Amino acid sequence: MSTPERVRALVEPLVADLHLELYDLEYTGGVVRVTVDQPGGVGMDAIASLTRALSRAFDEQDPIDGHFTLEVSSPGLERPLRTPAHFAGAVGTRINVKAIPHLDGARRFTGTLEQAGDNAITVLLDEPAGETRVIGYDEIERARTVFEWGPAPKPGKGPKQPKAAGSPKAPKSPVPEEKVDAP
Repeated sequence: MSTPERVRALVEPLVADLHLELYDLEYTGGVVRVTVDQPGGVGMDAIASLTRALSRAFDEQDPIDGHFTLEVSSPGLERPLRTPAHFAGAVGTRINVKAIPHLDGARRFTGTLEQAGDNAITVLLDEPAGETRVIGYDEIERARTVFEWGPAPKPGKGPKQPKAAGSPKAPKSPVPEEKVDAP
């Protein structure tokens, strides 16, 4: 069994024991990245519990030769999309995509993920508006979801700023000023 297979065999049951979902698992360059999620989001207590359980298991079973760093986290608000399952779970959301070099068309684009098939995704582009782009998984260098912070303010309807004192349209104070005599 290869090192990545040994790592996955060790990680998956511990994640399931804590009622978490394994979102992603990477073992590259001496770093083991375990990304977990759960409905409603994963909290720091769950991350800490999993980190302790994984540390103990890695110490006992020693599936990796040499030194490594263990990183346990949630996927966050803007989730990386690396696998067809990640893309399938993000259908209907806005994503940013960076294509591999030498690909026809724009290399970076944003839009709504319309489909995630076995070999490619279809994105309804923001620019040019209304156009779609089909891109193969093997043509994607990096992709992630885009978190929407809420509606933008309507033009000309931004937050009101207080007017400077002495300005001709400065609001009048509702309370009359009191005079204080100095001694």
